[in-house]
Amino acid sequence: MRELLVIQVTKEIVLKELELYDATDIFHSLDSQREYFRKWLPFVDETHEIKDSENFVLSVIEAPEDTWNYVFVIHYQSVFVGLIGFKGTDKTNKETEIGYWLSADYQHKGIITESLKALVNFAFKDLGMHRIFIRCAVGNIQSKNIPKRLGFTLEGIERDGELLVDNVFTDIEVYSLLKKDHIAF
Repeated sequence: MRELLVIQVTKEIVLKELELYDATDIFHSLDSQREYFRKWLPFVDETHEIKDSENFVLSVIEAPEDTWNYVFVIHYQSVFVGLIGFKGTDKTNKETEIGYWLSADYQHKGIITESLKALVNFAFKDLGMHRIFIRCAVGNIQSKNIPKRLGFTLEGIERDGELLVDNVFTDIEVYSLLKKDHIAF
């Protein structure tokens, strides 16, 4: 069994590779902020009990090697505040998507920006990625400002790219960063 990865982002921010016992923190965070999260995270409405979060965690940590991705819990001042990680990594084409969510009380502290910087550096340096992309709903201003701030390029808009709650499709902006354009943060 391999050692779980921990990334010290700043003095206050630590990324710790997802483990089954994190399901409780994930569930309680989502459950206590349903209205806040459900606007942009469609899976919130399907998360009814801790078992649902446990099933999510198991789907990540028990994924077959060819589809497995690093996913991290975000701790800020030793408190669970959200998730960030890779998804849909294409090892052949050396590209990956980064997704993230953060509890409402911890917004506007630079937590996701700093965590994203650490993951971008990790993806290019340690994982040998060539391209990283982030997908954000057009209306999710806070989320899409992060890749903009970090020098990602807007590639375009996926029309009706994601089905959100209440069976409503939304357009998705796609931002990318290439290794050749990246200067380590």
